[in-house]
Amino acid sequence: MRIHFCGPTVKALQAHLQWAVKWNKGSVLCRSGVLLDYSQHLAIPAIAVKWQVSPATIYNWLKAFILNGVDSLYCRYGGGRRSKLDLAQKKQLTVWLDAGPQAAGFATACWSSLLVQELIERQFGVKYARHYVIALLKALGYSFQKAQFVSDHLDEVKRAEWTSQTWPALLVAAQARGGLILFEDEASFAQWGSLSYTWSRRGHTPTIATSGKRRGYKLFGAIEFFSGRVFYEVSASKFNSQSYEQFIKHILEQTTEPIFLVQDGARYHTSAAMREFFEGQQARLQVYQLPAYSPDYNPIEYLWRKSKRRATHNKYFAEFAKLGEAVDEALSYFSQQPQQILGLFGCYSKSHVG
Repeated sequence: MRIHFCGPTVKALQAHLQWAVKWNKGSVLCRSGVLLDYSQHLAIPAIAVKWQVSPATIYNWLKAFILNGVDSLYCRYGGGRRSKLDLAQKKQLTVWLDAGPQAAGFATACWSSLLVQELIERQFGVKYARHYVIALLKALGYSFQKAQFVSDHLDEVKRAEWTSQTWPALLVAAQARGGLILFEDEASFAQWGSLSYTWSRRGHTPTIATSGKRRGYKLFGAIEFFSGRVFYEVSASKFNSQSYEQFIKHILEQTTEPIFLVQDGARYHTSAAMREFFEGQQARLQVYQLPAYSPDYNPIEYLWRKSKRRATHNKYFAEFAKLGEAVDEALSYFSQQPQQILGLFGCYSKSHVG
């Protein structure tokens, strides 16, 4: 049997919840929140995890609410299991977690449930079981994740300038002239393949043969912002100004519209030879430089990832030609899927006012 709350009852609970938040009344906030979640048909076990109380406590609160109404929200503590950390302590815990273990005086830079357990006991004198620490972290909005590298050379001022000034102006100019916005980059696909996660039987780690050959299949590529069109070309030699210029010339030959080219700061992009080439193409070609160390602002990076997942992850290439065939097939596939390419532009698409 499930109890249903009428509209006025729900409004009363919401009012008491707001009062509890304003005046930091933890017990009233918790009870009101639990009852409101119950009124929204959330399952008892889920409510228990969210509010860090036992299912039995929730049933007791429901019973008290049925008998005494909103007065039950203010009942004094009369036994039963208390929450070991109050709301203020939980808030302080999140501050420490966000600052990282080293800021809390630990040698390691990685939070583990055991380390958080030690932190709670050290700071609050509360001893939690490890499995409860995990449940607490999830309830506070945390998950166990793999860290990622971010360059310490980031220039946040220039990144902000790119998103707030340069990109909007570029977009308006391209739309006004009916031009193409191309995000360009290079990639190398290794003959020894690449490893990725896959489902496998427990105790049987997947193994992929490798020749150890260090040869790479090198490509120039560009994707177009408005249409999702893909341009790419194999580079038979190392990436340099000459091969890069040849790629841009081929794009100009394949199009008639003005080109707004977005590139990163690779040396062969900004060499004296390339600057001279770009100056000679100003009638149709305008070049924009991304902020330094900002691959997250170049959507074609995600195309390379998707292509590696399709072409090289967990695959063995005994012959270099087979690698090239696999990469060409992947890029050919994505070239015919403009909607997938458009989906790579992320935050840029939010500012597309076409």
